[in-house]
Amino acid sequence: MPEPTKKEENEVPAPAPPPEEWSLGESPAGGEEQDKQNANSQLSTLFVEKPQTGSVKVGANITFIAKVKAEDLLRKPTVKWFKGKWMDLASKAGKHLQLKETFERQTRIYTFEMQIIKAKENYAGNYRCEVTYKDKFDSCSFDLEVHESTGTTPNIDIRSAFKRSGEGQEDAGELDFSGLLKRREVKQQEEEPEIDVWELLKNANPNEYEKIAFQYGITDLRGMLKRLKRMRRVEKKSAAFAKILDPAYQIDKGGRVRFVVELADPKLEVKWFKNGQEIRPSTKYIFEHKGNERIMFINNCALTDDSEYYVTAGDEKCSTELFVREPPIMVTKQLEDMNAYCGERVELEVEVSEDDANVKWFKNGEEIVPGPKSRYRIKVEGKKHTLIIEGATKADSAEYSVMTTGGQSSAKLSVDLRPLKITTPLTDQTVKLGKEVCLKCEISENVPGKWTKNGLPVQEGERLKVVHKGRIHKLVIANALIEDEGEYVFTPDAYNVPLSAKVHVIDPPKIILDGLDADNTVTVIAGSKLRLEIPVTGEPPPKAIWSRADKAIMEGSGRIRAESYPDSSTLVIDVAERDDSGVYNINLKNEAGEAHASIKIKVVDIPDPPVAPNVTEVGDDWCIMNWEPPVYDGGSPILGYFIERKKKQSSRWMRLNFDLCKETTFEPKKMIEGVAYEVRIFAVNAIGISKPSMPSKPFVPLAVTSPPTLLAVDSVTDSSVTMKWRPPDQIGAAGLDGYVLEYCFEGSTSAKQSNENGEAAYDLPAEDWITANTDLIDKTKFTITGLPTDAKIFVRVKAINAAGASEPKYYSQPILVKEIIEPPKIRIPRHLKQTYIRRVGEAVNLVIPFQGKPRPELTWKKDGAEIDKNQINIRNSETDTIIFIRKAERSHSGKYDLEVKVDKYVENASIDIQIVDRPGPPQAVTIEDVWGENVALTWTPPKDDGNAAITGYTIQKADKKSMEWFTVIEHYHRTNATITELVIGNEYYFRVFAENMCGLSEDATMTKESAVIAKDGKIYKNPVYEDFDFTEAPMFTQPLVNTYAIAGYNATLNCSVRGNPKPKITWMKNKVAIVDDPRYRMFSNQGVCTLEIRKPSPYDGGTYCCKAVNDLGTVEIECKLEVKGGLSFCRLLLQGVPPNIIDSYLRDLQSSNPEEY
Repeated sequence: MPEPTKKEENEVPAPAPPPEEWSLGESPAGGEEQDKQNANSQLSTLFVEKPQTGSVKVGANITFIAKVKAEDLLRKPTVKWFKGKWMDLASKAGKHLQLKETFERQTRIYTFEMQIIKAKENYAGNYRCEVTYKDKFDSCSFDLEVHESTGTTPNIDIRSAFKRSGEGQEDAGELDFSGLLKRREVKQQEEEPEIDVWELLKNANPNEYEKIAFQYGITDLRGMLKRLKRMRRVEKKSAAFAKILDPAYQIDKGGRVRFVVELADPKLEVKWFKNGQEIRPSTKYIFEHKGNERIMFINNCALTDDSEYYVTAGDEKCSTELFVREPPIMVTKQLEDMNAYCGERVELEVEVSEDDANVKWFKNGEEIVPGPKSRYRIKVEGKKHTLIIEGATKADSAEYSVMTTGGQSSAKLSVDLRPLKITTPLTDQTVKLGKEVCLKCEISENVPGKWTKNGLPVQEGERLKVVHKGRIHKLVIANALIEDEGEYVFTPDAYNVPLSAKVHVIDPPKIILDGLDADNTVTVIAGSKLRLEIPVTGEPPPKAIWSRADKAIMEGSGRIRAESYPDSSTLVIDVAERDDSGVYNINLKNEAGEAHASIKIKVVDIPDPPVAPNVTEVGDDWCIMNWEPPVYDGGSPILGYFIERKKKQSSRWMRLNFDLCKETTFEPKKMIEGVAYEVRIFAVNAIGISKPSMPSKPFVPLAVTSPPTLLAVDSVTDSSVTMKWRPPDQIGAAGLDGYVLEYCFEGSTSAKQSNENGEAAYDLPAEDWITANTDLIDKTKFTITGLPTDAKIFVRVKAINAAGASEPKYYSQPILVKEIIEPPKIRIPRHLKQTYIRRVGEAVNLVIPFQGKPRPELTWKKDGAEIDKNQINIRNSETDTIIFIRKAERSHSGKYDLEVKVDKYVENASIDIQIVDRPGPPQAVTIEDVWGENVALTWTPPKDDGNAAITGYTIQKADKKSMEWFTVIEHYHRTNATITELVIGNEYYFRVFAENMCGLSEDATMTKESAVIAKDGKIYKNPVYEDFDFTEAPMFTQPLVNTYAIAGYNATLNCSVRGNPKPKITWMKNKVAIVDDPRYRMFSNQGVCTLEIRKPSPYDGGTYCCKAVNDLGTVEIECKLEVKGGLSFCRLLLQGVPPNIIDSYLRDLQSSNPEEY
């Protein structure tokens, strides 16, 4: 190993905290440390260069170097430097101690350096370097000597200064090395002032610790902070102890130790403890009292006594540590060199100075670890230790050494081979397939060997076992296989003497028919090629002969031929025919025996096509068909059938089932009504699908319609009932020819009513139903006549087409044959509730529906007088009346009154019609003034406004020279205007058109005089205008209209009002103001007033009034609201009863039971 590098440099590194003075720690056993160093030199696994012992003068520098090779390491190893056994020098790094590390990438070597700067006397002692990497560990010890001309360094026991930290504190249980660092008086030397890092850390903030550590080269900041924490602790003066125990005690194994404390009060009770357990007096533990001193002796100290002790007096205690030093173990009898033969038992003996001492054995420097699977055993008999090697081999030849704490010994072992003799050689064997093969040989030496087969190593398994018992070697093969045949060779280890034998395996022929059916039947499709391969076994390979009906099948190129292979025999039929069906024989033969087998070959084909199917029944989109199975099934059972259909006029067939139909009956669906179809059948067996059958006869799907819908009563008289209905929802391709209406009288003997699906049905015999119409009804309305008054009848209707009558539609309840008087009711359309405006020449065609039974009388009047039927046409029906004017004139404007009368009931309604035309021209246009480029015009409105309000005027100008008119102002509302931007020097005429909703007047009124725009200006005097009065009394522009609502559904009343100032709106019901009623909501937006009635009831019916008030006046408008009724009204309405009949019915109920309504 290279010597450590010594540096005599006196350079001063960056300031660092000066460590406390180190006291020289005495090595507990110098010989032991030397032995350990020697052992480390042999067991080193990580170091490639270790630090060596060195010496240095006081004040000089020295560097120790350790190198670790990193070829097999994935990361940097961990290195620690120690002084003595426990002092970690990482926490001492500073001004006098520097730790460095470098890495060379080319050589992949880590270099670790420990540099001592300005060495002092107390730096001398034993040091240790440890390196660890995962589960690997290596260490090395070395010494440092510090020379000085005067004085020597006193030896201090390192263990006496060792102690553990106190209990109950944060660092309890940690090792405290502060006892190793004792203050010494150092000679005053003229050195540069040193910075006390401890004082810096004490006075610094915690957030500055990292900065101080970096500035002064502190590598173990955490350790220094722990020491700083302990330095800050203030030791309290003990009140119980005048003198406490020393921090630590050291004694040799078997010696006696004495613990002494002095009490301040001799009356206090003292108790001694070891590791928390109280110590009782015994021959081992002796207690004495001498005045205030309390003494405890421990006799015959053993390693188990190495522990922590403390003594308590009252509530206080003091503690110490006891270190028991074990004397080194010496080797008294050395190992001796030995020679042995392979297979012999070898024993290496050594004796040591102590019984049952800890002794380690090594082979070529590697420790021997005995175990259950190890060939090495260690036997200990007192001071005698023996290493036993059972069955020595040449690999055991090596240098063996033994090591103790006080010495070591080594010897060489040489193992040689003995001459080999073959006692029993291997012999050739012939065995049958499946039998056991046993190859056995015996040699003169008990050595292992290797088996090979055809030059390849034999691998042991469940079937092949290799047995070695003493000098006998066996190879046992259970259940011999063909592949076990070959040449086997056994070669003893360390001897080049092969022993060989041949194994021959034979097997009788065997035919393997596992792939065939239970009866050895092979099925082949006609026309296909059959290649029947039958696996055969046998050793040697057998010869195969095929035959059919005692006729051999030869190998060659015929249609039926045989083919032979080493592991199979094949029968080939190129194009299979029905005649090829039969039994075929195969015969195998070899030297081990014979084998026979028979195989049945069956040739199958697709079935014949079935006969044409028959269609037995037809529906709207379905039919029912059946057929007969085919005559020949192809030699395989029929598995099922496929069905196809097509339109008669088409050539494209469509498959109807993708799963086979097992039966001979099928129901095709989803066909189109009125279209002719044909169907055909395919038979299917295991071979395939037959050819299609002949198509069936063409058929056409047809179906009756669905029942008519919404059958309801239209009207009832004393001798007739008029019914109406809606066409069926589904008519179908057969169309709809007409309807048949039937009725029967209530009280029929077989009448039975049932409620199903919410609609009544009546089960009556056919003879009880009377047909109301002799011919089919084309319309959806019919009147049943000749009925007796007060009779009740049931009614039903059927739809008829080419497929027959549909299911009947029944009316839900009996109908009473009696005319009901229905009060008249006029239903004014919404657009007629305000003035109806039309232009002259347009047609007027107004339809006003009404109700009433019997047919009401209608009277029309215009402005209170009879209507001239020559000018206005009136057409009346049972449900409405029509006013028709082919070419409207202004004379047709006015108020039209309609009166509808039924018996004593009368209903009136009015319609305002306004016929408008373009207005006439203004009466006169006058030039009031001319000044500058401006002309002031005035005019009077036209006499004829066209029966509509004048909406504006259009003013045009014309130059007198050209008289071309140009529009100056359009849609002007006033009757005076100022025309500006006229050309100076020109002379102008002006004319004015009147305008209403129909457009401009046909003619215009022109000024009589012209206006000359003089070149010289004229002073214009502004005319004086009076302020226009925009105030207006309230006026309803859209009135309220009478209406009715259904109970439970929200209803709204609307009108519009105009006025300035904005009028205040008040709603009233039956002359009572509606205020803070949650059932009513009132809105007003841009003059439109709305009253919303939430879910009205019959109680909410009545007269509603909207009142508008401002400073100029008051105006009111009324309407009637009728709330129709509740569940009875809704139920009857949903059942199809006309509203007029419902009104009459409810009035009758109200008159008969006024208390309930």
